[in-house]
Amino acid sequence: MKVHRSSIPAVLIFEPDVFADARGFFYESYNKREFRLATGIDAEFVQDNISRSAKNVLRGLHYQIEQPQGKLVRVIAGEIWDVAVDIRRSSPTYGKWTGVRLSSDVRRAVWVPVGFAHGFFVLSDYADVEYKATDYYAPEHERCIRWNDPTLAIAWPLSGEPLVSEKDRQGANFAAADVFP
Repeated sequence: MKVHRSSIPAVLIFEPDVFADARGFFYESYNKREFRLATGIDAEFVQDNISRSAKNVLRGLHYQIEQPQGKLVRVIAGEIWDVAVDIRRSSPTYGKWTGVRLSSDVRRAVWVPVGFAHGFFVLSDYADVEYKATDYYAPEHERCIRWNDPTLAIAWPLSGEPLVSEKDRQGANFAAADVFP
């Protein structure tokens, strides 16, 4: 497995070794020892989630201010533009974002650490996104930053208006959002 740093060093991209032949393919999608070596984190993933979204759906930017979640995100069908925003006030990359294409064809995964807001935009007809989380979903602690906040100026690969939930449409502006110390 190869590990690459994104433009924000804490956000890592995992590229598995894929073994393919006429029968199909095989790859190791997660290995705790390799993850620990790459991140320095002995993560315990307590919840796996899968979402299906249609083309042009934009989800995010989500995070939990208490019971924060680190997320290991991959696409098992389709293609997305995945975004992580550093919302750790003490970080040198505070308020910066990084984006990466994830697809079932390329099979990469991205590590979104605690202290980041996360979102994605669906590029294919649909996408099934799977992510492992280091803490349980806690709706009372969930927060959302507006996907189109002008301060963040995320370069989403849009070709028109995205499909956004009402909850995401009502997200906070970055300047008013609850953030991490």
